[in-house]
Amino acid sequence: MPAGASHVRTVDLRSDTVTKPGPTMRQAMADAEVGDDVMGEDPTVNELQAMAAEMFGMEAALFVPSGTMGNLIAVMVHCRERGDEVIVGDQSHLHVYEQGGIAQLASVHSRTVTNLPDGTFDLDQLVRLIADKHGLPVHMDGARLMNAAVALGVSPATILQHTHTVSVCMSKGLGAPVGSILAGPQDFISRALRCRKALGGGMRQVGILAAAGKLALTEMVDRMEEDHRNAKTFAQALLDCEPPFFTVDLASVETNILRFRLRDPSLGLSDFCERMAQVGEGEEASLGQGVQVLMYPHVGGSVRAVWHLGVSAEDTQMAVRKMQLVAKQASAE
Repeated sequence: MPAGASHVRTVDLRSDTVTKPGPTMRQAMADAEVGDDVMGEDPTVNELQAMAAEMFGMEAALFVPSGTMGNLIAVMVHCRERGDEVIVGDQSHLHVYEQGGIAQLASVHSRTVTNLPDGTFDLDQLVRLIADKHGLPVHMDGARLMNAAVALGVSPATILQHTHTVSVCMSKGLGAPVGSILAGPQDFISRALRCRKALGGGMRQVGILAAAGKLALTEMVDRMEEDHRNAKTFAQALLDCEPPFFTVDLASVETNILRFRLRDPSLGLSDFCERMAQVGEGEEASLGQGVQVLMYPHVGGSVRAVWHLGVSAEDTQMAVRKMQLVAKQASAE
């Protein structure tokens, strides 16, 4: 930061995991009625689990510390024999980012399905050709299920109609500090409960955290539309930037996650992200204040930016102005 910079605004677009519980959520946590959840006696946890099961169209649900644990438990329950196999997308979070837990801890092999060019794979086709034909269970890593439901204008249960189980994060765009929900048939959840205990996920008076999850599901879903609008606003600004400096598929910006590329190969992704995160000389004169925009280089030569409840429309406009300034300076070099 240059000397004399009096005020710096930070716009954190690294991930929607950086959200922090607001005063209402903190108060709900402080006031939560609690009990021993391992004994099934925490009323707030039980209420959250019942609420989530109904919302997701499942028979039962289980509160777990993280989405990674939820996915691992699902694999452990569905694949009960060592050497069993799961079929996953080759870019799926479970396959790439979850530390090989299904192999190391569950002794389960993975067979990958190559993603389509847009980075997805056809779930309906997978269900029809593999799951329905052979009677295989389908688990969804629904980390941002609620974002998808809001963007599509449908219920979460509609999205999950072809799946048997799902793991949904409370700690991303929904704004809770900790926790995920694993949902599915009652017998699945009964087995999942034992796996959670074996993995060290049996928590005691955890209603303090479940209270945040309850508020997340009841109060934080509809506001996700704001995150989606802000992401689209920034994406459009990338396309409108003069001189042309970025490429982005606007049609792919459906929720709160944006991926874009740089037209000029001479400026590396890491260098661009570093410039966005620094307050340069003369920036206050140009923007009225120093602005740090945090984002990450991502796969496929792209930059990823994620909107969430900690980034307002005003923050987004400041991020746009910072992006335009960095592009103008880089183009002049």
